[in-house]
Amino acid sequence: MASLSEIDENRNTYTADEDRGSYISIPQFYAGRSVFITGGTGFVGKILVEKLLRSCPDIENIYLLMRPKRGQEVAARLNDLLNSTIYDTVRSGNLHALKKVVPIFGDVTHMQLGISDSDQELLCRRVSVVYHLAATIKFDEKLKLAVKINMLGTRSLLELCHRMVQLDALVHVSTAYCNCDRSDIQEVIYPPPYDPANIISLVDWLPEDVLDKLTPSLIGQRPNTYTFTKALAEQMILKEAGRLPVAIVRPSIVVACHNEPTPGWLDGYSGPNFLTVAIGNGLLHTIICEGDFISDVIPVDFVSNMMITAAWRIATTKSHDIKVFNCVNGNRQPITWQEFVTRSVTYMIEYPMEGAIWYPTTVLHTNRFIHTKVQYLVHYLPAYVLDFISWSMRKRQILVKTQEQLTKAAQCLEYFVTHQWHFTDDNVRELLTHMSSSDRTIFQFDVTQINWNSFFKSYALGLRTFLLKQNPKSLSKSRRKMTRLYLLHQTSKVVLATLSIVYIWRFFVYLGGAF
Repeated sequence: MASLSEIDENRNTYTADEDRGSYISIPQFYAGRSVFITGGTGFVGKILVEKLLRSCPDIENIYLLMRPKRGQEVAARLNDLLNSTIYDTVRSGNLHALKKVVPIFGDVTHMQLGISDSDQELLCRRVSVVYHLAATIKFDEKLKLAVKINMLGTRSLLELCHRMVQLDALVHVSTAYCNCDRSDIQEVIYPPPYDPANIISLVDWLPEDVLDKLTPSLIGQRPNTYTFTKALAEQMILKEAGRLPVAIVRPSIVVACHNEPTPGWLDGYSGPNFLTVAIGNGLLHTIICEGDFISDVIPVDFVSNMMITAAWRIATTKSHDIKVFNCVNGNRQPITWQEFVTRSVTYMIEYPMEGAIWYPTTVLHTNRFIHTKVQYLVHYLPAYVLDFISWSMRKRQILVKTQEQLTKAAQCLEYFVTHQWHFTDDNVRELLTHMSSSDRTIFQFDVTQINWNSFFKSYALGLRTFLLKQNPKSLSKSRRKMTRLYLLHQTSKVVLATLSIVYIWRFFVYLGGAF
């Protein structure tokens, strides 16, 4: 493993090589190339497409696997995607760059990815870099569908890649938690408990209701079908990739943008976002969580930059060995779950949400009994009371349903906030040593450069602006409301403490009178 001094030396070496023309920079590598992306309409995929267009301006085409969704045709989906605010910088710099994004009609759940023969021929002839991001990330997904998307979709992509005459790199996006049944996770592909082919046959043969009953015993010590099928997909790649140039990137918990294209940008309730929003709105006050454990979160722009760089490295070294990169924060710029919650709350108070119903406070509990008692007292009891009032006024009752959703979301994440892992990232650190200083700046994924204070400020604003679509002009009004909620919160604590003291005093007076 290279020391910091060696890394600095390599920076100078590669800068000199770049000046002499012997170093191929990352933008130079992508010049004139066409890439194919599955899952390009997802959270990470959107950032990947934007980064390739913005920082690799001479890229030829970006082919996106897309399917109609919710009654919206592919052309309309692509138009909505490219009109997103995250493409504003690309749009202002070169409007024609967006025309490089070409939709490929298909679906990862279908044979041959559902791609027509003519489009397959186009991809096999022109594409030299492939990014496979398509996956179901639902933790409670039924095993049958998880296998179809995460495993059979990967197999179909491998079959297509074997026919690509110009393929120089295939980047498969996995997850750092696919081997979460281990406490120490290195950058290797671990043997799964079952042969992937056997699981595929089992899923194909068994009725779904029987399969659902068998799922807990099949996934074993893994918490869900997502981590189980992603581990099997890695093993499938190891067995079926042959001499394909493959890199596997394993992100940990992906969160909002740190730096680019817009700090704090995010577009969904995945990961901790749903619970964080609930905390900011005063709906969540107790969580089962080991507050002292490392919160292994990684900004999405760091993930996309690592993916782009991994493809460049695999291609330029002509490697046929599968390289695994643990895209994690780990112990290099650590932040605990308690710090994550505390900093989130701090900035959500500074940048409050419009719909907050109580002052944001949350306690992390490790005692389930205490957590359950507090949960019913401060979550469900007020929800039932307020919903009853809404019912009596013939208004919509949503708070009990919201609390049930929050409980389910917290349970899905509970495994990951009550366990601790040690991830090695030697391959990631080595990858940094092969980059010029310019490329390291443009394609930043060195986690030691993360500024958590800056991140959480942007994160709080991002939740408010991009996720909840709230107008920045309402901040002043929201801050005045937050002041009132703070006074109400403090008053309620005084009243509760006073009532408790009175109750205890009367109890002892009663005992004294009895004797």
